[in-house]
Amino acid sequence: MKTDIEIALEAKMNPISSIAEQMGLAEGDWEPFGHYKAKLSDQLLNKLADRPNGKIILTTSINPTPAGEGKSTVTVGLGQALNQLNNKAVIALREPSLGPTMGLKGGACGGGYSQVVPMEEINLHFTGDIHAITTANNALSAFIDNHIHQGNQLNIDPRRVTWKRALDINDRSLRQVVVGLGGAVRGVPREDEFTITVASEIMAVLCLAADLQDLKKRLSRIIIGYTYHQEPVTVNQLGFQGALTLLLKDAMKPNLVQTLENTPAIIHGGPFANIAHGCNSVMATKIAAKLGDYVVTESGFGADLGAEKFLDIKTRAGDFEPDAVVIVATIRALKMHGGLNKKDLQHEDLGALEKGMENLEKHLETIRQFNLPFIVAVNQFSSDTQAELDYLRKWCEAQGAPVSVIDVFTKGGEGGIDLAEKVVKVCESKSAHLTYTYDLSDSIEEKIQKIAGKVYGAAGVQFSTQAKKQLHQIKQLGYGQLPICMAKTQYSLSDDPSQLGRPRNFYITVREFRLSVGAGFIVALTGEVMTMPGLPKKPAALQMDVTEDGTIKGLF
Repeated sequence: MKTDIEIALEAKMNPISSIAEQMGLAEGDWEPFGHYKAKLSDQLLNKLADRPNGKIILTTSINPTPAGEGKSTVTVGLGQALNQLNNKAVIALREPSLGPTMGLKGGACGGGYSQVVPMEEINLHFTGDIHAITTANNALSAFIDNHIHQGNQLNIDPRRVTWKRALDINDRSLRQVVVGLGGAVRGVPREDEFTITVASEIMAVLCLAADLQDLKKRLSRIIIGYTYHQEPVTVNQLGFQGALTLLLKDAMKPNLVQTLENTPAIIHGGPFANIAHGCNSVMATKIAAKLGDYVVTESGFGADLGAEKFLDIKTRAGDFEPDAVVIVATIRALKMHGGLNKKDLQHEDLGALEKGMENLEKHLETIRQFNLPFIVAVNQFSSDTQAELDYLRKWCEAQGAPVSVIDVFTKGGEGGIDLAEKVVKVCESKSAHLTYTYDLSDSIEEKIQKIAGKVYGAAGVQFSTQAKKQLHQIKQLGYGQLPICMAKTQYSLSDDPSQLGRPRNFYITVREFRLSVGAGFIVALTGEVMTMPGLPKKPAALQMDVTEDGTIKGLF
């Protein structure tokens, strides 16, 4: 079979004007960004306010292998399949980060014959949204350091500046740095850090903002550090919220592209799911719901990370809820959770598969706790045997879980017809409203205990000495009512990536809190999760190249 990039480069894309017309958009609702990309108006949602919402379908998964389980591929394939059934479907995805694209995981545009295109542009610089966020983030860092250098009117303690610089690439060398060296004319020396751009609070702010004015309000609330008297200092006090909003004005507009089968796709925002809240923008999802009868969107990584944050954070911010959840599972990941070595996942092993089912079982329990109807989508790989597929199908049926074995990677929308038919049926079965994991009135400790117990299956939560001090400060500042954004490994239900399957009798350890008032949540860091990832020994970038005629190679 051809590589993803080969398939994408051979795609017969429709002009973006044709896609806009297909969605019923007027000329003033969008602006072209080349031949096959467009920016949607940031006023479009207001214009469509009185239009009824389509059904929202959330795609999540079990805990993945390092290569991922094809969640984006399933999302794209399902959208294509719904359109093949003569439904008006729109896909809503996150923008890929250059970190994983150049690192281990590769791109995030789907795969095979279920991709969004132009894949090579989306995976690289796209429309510049992430670069704009990087610029705004680092502009704020420059404004902070200049304020301190120019007399420090706000009495900011350089040792307590919490705002970090950002870069959209994995670079472990930047996790801890010193800035301002070289004498008095070069600034005030202080320790600093870099985060990957998709972990920046500005990324979360953009993705949760309702409109441009809400964006400015959220930016103004960002806490950048503390004074010598340990009082918080905000962007509003510095006075730069207007400048930051200006830098993000165009990035606030969602991006319109298409799939290989010309299904409309809105791609906007891309916060990491194991570090940040892991969902595309509220604006993009809500616009898609106004323009389509069905919206297929995704959350990052497994249901313990992305889905929990989508349901407990994003739906609250956007005031909506999904009508159904698709839980992606693969034979290879289930066998890994059953103890099979990663090098042997292509071999049949019913024993490992049976043991690994406990991971899927926990994710089913989690979605049931949210009171949402769901369907298990088995993303088929060429190494899967009929015996393994039959076992998984029968197991799901015994659990009362609707299941569909799909092959959207090699067959596109056609390979997801059965899933699409069952999703339509499941959407119609929804009879109750979303039940949150916790109430906003719960204490911070109670919220984290409920997430750890209900979603991870943990026996309890432990807090480091540093976390306890930060917890006390957050409460004193009056931010205890905010939702919680857990930063945790994606590979395990626990905070230890080596604990596969369904760990039991374990404790989650919160080592640090970070207050993201602009985004509107509190980040709780667990385990060894870093906000600036590192590159693997052999980065995916080693395989990437461009020929003399401009043809791209090796991009996944």
